[in-house]
Amino acid sequence: MLTLFSIPKPFHGHIAVIQRNAIRSWTLLKPACEILLFGDDEGTTEAAAEFGLRHIPDIARSEYGTPLVSDLFEQAQQLATHDLLCYVNADIILMSDLMAAVRRIPFRRFLMAGRRWDVDLTQPWSFENPDWEIRLREYVYHYGRLHDPAGIDYFVFPRGLWKTIPPFAIGRTIWDNWLIYGARARGAAVVDATQATMVVHQNHNYTHVPDGANRVWKGPEARNNLTLAGGYDHAFTLDDATWLLTPRWLLPALQWKHLRRRWEVHCIPGDRLAETGFKAYWEGDLRRAARYLVKAVCYRPSLLANRGVLSILAESVVGRRLMARYRKWRHKAKSP
Repeated sequence: MLTLFSIPKPFHGHIAVIQRNAIRSWTLLKPACEILLFGDDEGTTEAAAEFGLRHIPDIARSEYGTPLVSDLFEQAQQLATHDLLCYVNADIILMSDLMAAVRRIPFRRFLMAGRRWDVDLTQPWSFENPDWEIRLREYVYHYGRLHDPAGIDYFVFPRGLWKTIPPFAIGRTIWDNWLIYGARARGAAVVDATQATMVVHQNHNYTHVPDGANRVWKGPEARNNLTLAGGYDHAFTLDDATWLLTPRWLLPALQWKHLRRRWEVHCIPGDRLAETGFKAYWEGDLRRAARYLVKAVCYRPSLLANRGVLSILAESVVGRRLMARYRKWRHKAKSP
């Protein structure tokens, strides 16, 4: 039914504990999933053998040695036995509600994701206990915190959802947000399954990365990811979902936060067109400036309240000379 794939960090210390917790939880999903582990970092080969998983050691990397999202997703889709895939970070514990949620998705082209629960786990979880899920849920509700909509740690999607994925460095911000943008741009349904699933992120530090968290969030690979994504305009979050999966229903995403985001996204081209229009005006090309500003107003009608926009549009109609006379008269009228 589902092929899970991931690329673990080196199995050192606390990271090794939480990654084994995560992988163990994946092997307990029903119906059983095909699981692919990518990469050749220390301990990955041994973990794949320990849990009886497929291991693909070769993965394209950036100049800094970080695995590339594009190659990871391309290989996974080529190697997967199933047409439905799920990328999941290697520190994420999954439970039975994920499979139940996947079965409820009626769309052919979709992306399902959800907010994670952050919690501290320092020891191996006792998966041998028959009620391990119940105990884990109680622990997370008591000690955990629901993450904001911008951080997404798993994606369920059909093979071929994205035509191409830029060569993002994995784990260096923005790439997960771009995947939501890419799905929306291709007209796929984006389903926020937060209410229907509990996905557990085991907190950790960033000692596995040179320079730590600063490099993850602000380093050269993070900046390059932002450029590859096309800027923050393409950094979508779960507030950009088109559907909400609840414990009982699949509903259109029509909450105020979703409607507000759609309006913001709708206005983005208007802001760009207005900027181009003002630039053309200062370069002396009045006709081109007016053309861009008219298009901008179609996306963001509130620009008509901008005196600069109104002045340029009026000048394009009555001409520069008449507009100059009007400005001179207005200036005199305002003078004491």
